[in-house]
Amino acid sequence: MCVENTPPPSGRLTRRGVLAGAAALAGTSAVLAGTAPAASASSGARHGEAPGRGGDLVVEGGRLLDPATGEVTEDAVVVIAGGVVRAAGSRGRVGRAPGGVPVLRAHGQWILPGLVDAHIHLNTAAEARDAVLKGATSARSGSTNFYQDIAVRELARQAPERAPRLRAAGVFVTPDLGDTILADPDLAPLARLRDGVRSAEALRRVVEVNLARGADTIKTRVNERAGLPEQDPLVQVYDHEQLSTIVAAARRRGKGVLCHSYSEKGCHDAVTAGIRSLEHGAFVGERTLHEMRRRGTYFTPTLTAIAGLAESSDPVLAERGRTYLPVLKRAVLAAHELGVPLAAGTDSSGGTVDPIGREVELMHAAGLSALDAIRTATTGAAKLLGLDGTAGRLARGFAGDVLVVDGDPLADLGVLSRPSRVVRAGFAVPAA
Repeated sequence: MCVENTPPPSGRLTRRGVLAGAAALAGTSAVLAGTAPAASASSGARHGEAPGRGGDLVVEGGRLLDPATGEVTEDAVVVIAGGVVRAAGSRGRVGRAPGGVPVLRAHGQWILPGLVDAHIHLNTAAEARDAVLKGATSARSGSTNFYQDIAVRELARQAPERAPRLRAAGVFVTPDLGDTILADPDLAPLARLRDGVRSAEALRRVVEVNLARGADTIKTRVNERAGLPEQDPLVQVYDHEQLSTIVAAARRRGKGVLCHSYSEKGCHDAVTAGIRSLEHGAFVGERTLHEMRRRGTYFTPTLTAIAGLAESSDPVLAERGRTYLPVLKRAVLAAHELGVPLAAGTDSSGGTVDPIGREVELMHAAGLSALDAIRTATTGAAKLLGLDGTAGRLARGFAGDVLVVDGDPLADLGVLSRPSRVVRAGFAVPAA
């Protein structure tokens, strides 16, 4: 949970070679070598959209759900050209589909926009493709150890059927960088710090290196990790002043901060420091939720990850998961009832990709209606990622990312974890 150690790239890693090194880790160097100019990491690539033409496809015959309105359209047609939705609605309103375009028939099935995983760790090309196959056509990285997420973002631009549209976080702003100190030569001076990355200068250095590498957002923490039995997730590692330094450094470049958090004081310090989204947040309290509503701070509870702890073979982690999960569910419902914006995220890491549909099910189990739970992985998460005009709906001008499922998701959210077909930017993704 949160970042698993990944071996550093072999060979000499230079400042100009960071993207190539990350590409090798992600298994995408062959794709990048022939098509991606060096400047792409700091120009169009940072937005995560495909640079060229997407696919052409017509999806027809199923029931179309619009998460924004809750409207269900019978016998729907979705026309995708160049990876973008050109028309979506009933057959009578859309009219005849263009000739010569591949057709995906969805008769007897349901059609939804591709889902958004707002907290995931993608270290390899295989993980990126698995995320797409499991329904996440857009995502936000929760950080990687060696900038693999920036390479995955580029892979998504060049071959969208192989990776989600991604907002990359780069490396974790955390007191102990461990082997991540090798991710960039500009981090090397931090190795001599006796207390780790804690001073204002050191905190700014990690943020600035991330932004120089082309990160779209910054990931930090206020508490220790729940997924390590030797750590206490209620112990605070950064105080309000340190968090404020991180937020200010990110804001100078127009970037937001997502913050790993558990304790109420930690959550409150992070929110009042100005973070964009609170991650995990099991013990977030009412005063902090009110502050989040006032500020528009998002809550990404990662229920899937906490539920996974309860199934651990480690007795400490299993007990932690069993204790935290009901507390977190109550926090999710309280946040929803107060109007705090929620985003679905699995916190998948370590080579295993959990279906984002499972997080939607857990949102529903926490007390949200089926439609509101779906919104946390569509319109809600898309807005958090700055993709509210691109992802989360199937309407004219939106991305041609589609889920086809074998059943009514409003009656059985479990179908979202077992998509029949996935379409990414107009390309029907072949099953593994």
